[in-house]
Amino acid sequence: MDGGDWRDDAGLVVLPGGARVRGRRLTDSVSPADFALILARGPVPPWTHRRIRWPEFWIPTDRRGALNAVREAHRRACAGERVEIACRGGVGRTGTALAALAILDGMPAGEAIHWVRTAYDRRAVETPWQRRWLCALADERD
Repeated sequence: MDGGDWRDDAGLVVLPGGARVRGRRLTDSVSPADFALILARGPVPPWTHRRIRWPEFWIPTDRRGALNAVREAHRRACAGERVEIACRGGVGRTGTALAALAILDGMPAGEAIHWVRTAYDRRAVETPWQRRWLCALADERD
């Protein structure tokens, strides 16, 4: 399906390069996606997904695996797939992963944090550890 073909716009953000990605809580009732990046324990969708071990308010426990999964989500979104990111509350971890997608799209880390707080949720990227993880990701991208 085309990445622009969502049944609703709830939680959708547009990355700097134009790809659309949905952020949400795991328990939200939503229209189908093509791929989900799940960042918490809980229900998984019936569509293709990857789960990252990411404790609440922290950063992923497997940094390399998380970066690989975020890159896969970015690649799929840029190819036109409907990609979503979800965690328990749909704010901190989800917002951090959305900012990571913006960084992979070429945005500097500081701008990505401001962007996700404006485009998605003002509380996104909740902790200093999440901000540092995004800065490290931006350094690795360069």
